[in-house]
Amino acid sequence: MSKQTTEEIDNLDKIKSTQVLELIRVAHEFCVFTESIESKDTTEILSFYQKVLPLLYLKGSLIPTVTVSDESFNERYVNEEFWETVFMNFKTKFDKDEYFWIVDANNEPMKASIAEHFADIYQDLKDFVILFQNNRLAAKENAVFEVKKFFAIHWGPRLTAVLPTIHQLLYAKQILSSEEEIDI
Repeated sequence: MSKQTTEEIDNLDKIKSTQVLELIRVAHEFCVFTESIESKDTTEILSFYQKVLPLLYLKGSLIPTVTVSDESFNERYVNEEFWETVFMNFKTKFDKDEYFWIVDANNEPMKASIAEHFADIYQDLKDFVILFQNNRLAAKENAVFEVKKFFAIHWGPRLTAVLPTIHQLLYAKQILSSEEEIDI
């Protein structure tokens, strides 16, 4: 019987934490819905993401820091072909509303794509969910480590960038009506 190190016990406690398990639950729900958007109408899609994106952001910000004991268990599962499928599903659904403007690091306006943002978020979260399902501690360590890292540099920023556009698309009529009232 092998004796667990203090670091392994600490990592195991973090991996079994409420914060990680709740992110797994919400990420899984996000992925399942994303995989089924072809059968949903645009309002239903926008309404779902309006609610789940802030929750994902909150859960992602609470992920504990873990130490990876074996990097060889770090794997990516969503390949380019699958990413492209998710991308095209969003592109088709949002059609003329697919592009929005963001400000880059130099404060310059830049055209961005809803489809690209969602495909990127999906890829990071799906990889996390699949890798976390592996029963090996090292795989779970890598899953938590990577989702936390990508939250900071990849899926977190994309999530916060696309959320205002979702709001505007959902409430376009009310926003337009309110702007017309102000002009009077």
